[in-house]
Amino acid sequence: MKKYEGLLIANAIAFILISALGVSCNNEVEAQAPPKSEYAFTSIKEIKVLPVTSQGRSGTCWAYSTGSFLESEIIRKTGESIDLSEMYFVRSAYLMKAQNYIYRQGTSRFTEGGLSHDPIVGLREFGLVPESAYSGLLPGKNENNHAELIAELDSTVKRFAAPANKLGAGWRKKIPEIMDKHMGKTPEEFVYHGKTYTAESFLAYTKLDPDDYLTITSFSHLPFYREVELSIPANWANERFYNVPLDEFIANIDHAITKGYSLALDLDATEPTFTAEIGVIPADTNDRKVAVTSIRPEKKVDQKMRQAAFENFETTDDHLIHITGTAKDQFGNLYYKCKNSWGRSAGRRGYVYLSVAYMRMKGISVLLHKDGLLPETKLKFNKKI
Repeated sequence: MKKYEGLLIANAIAFILISALGVSCNNEVEAQAPPKSEYAFTSIKEIKVLPVTSQGRSGTCWAYSTGSFLESEIIRKTGESIDLSEMYFVRSAYLMKAQNYIYRQGTSRFTEGGLSHDPIVGLREFGLVPESAYSGLLPGKNENNHAELIAELDSTVKRFAAPANKLGAGWRKKIPEIMDKHMGKTPEEFVYHGKTYTAESFLAYTKLDPDDYLTITSFSHLPFYREVELSIPANWANERFYNVPLDEFIANIDHAITKGYSLALDLDATEPTFTAEIGVIPADTNDRKVAVTSIRPEKKVDQKMRQAAFENFETTDDHLIHITGTAKDQFGNLYYKCKNSWGRSAGRRGYVYLSVAYMRMKGISVLLHKDGLLPETKLKFNKKI
């Protein structure tokens, strides 16, 4: 998948093999020793989050990023810290993906990859549960490893999607059975802090409303200030994005953070200047190797440059993380502090810092609470947000 500077050769090979399989954001090896770096960060704004966790050997970064985002939303709204089940989001998405793939007779996408809005879509139909009620791990296991699960799901949906097989709706029973086998059964009811809940009643308990969340993006091939369908591979659900000019896209991110709203970020992490620790876009391409450890002047990224990278497939959607605040380096340059899902041993105790230039070029979209938007941005859309 990614070939990070300073990554061990064995890890790099693992990532390349994963890429060949078309798997998004798969963390084959979470532990990596960051190269010696001169970057020193001072916090500007910190939004409350739960501790860093690991997606293990699974392509489920989207579930971890949005899961962490929703945990922060619960803290913001209620003050309570609730460890949510990422694997419940994953399971819900696989059910929806399977139906979509089979009904479209195999012409849509069925992979581990997803986007930050996938758990929001799942909330509406399946609710949510805490980690204590559903870990998605079988007894004796302590890490996600979805290789066998995905292989079995993939072969199954392909059989049901083939019209000649005439297998009907049997997938509705078969797909859950496969997930039960590899991830364990989901509880119909569970006890949390002494009270009994279902997934639906627990959603109500958290005070989360799926209709409060939206995704903004910035691409000039689509009309600005409209809800658009961004045609990227992971948008299997055909969800809509609010499209705004690049400067306004960044301004909304900054405004949300300043007001105490975190954001889930979909980005391109394939750049050689993206590591588990840092993401930068040096002005001089000859600085690519040194820029991940030494501060260098960065490119002035505008809308045209961003669009060209997207059109050339230099920018692709392949990883998701959680924007939890801002920081500055020793020269006063601004960075977005992002919670990753590769464990605390990756990057800076599990966090990666993205420069403004990197966000402008490689930040594909962000999911946030609608109240985190700039008031003037809300007014520019035809429908009320």
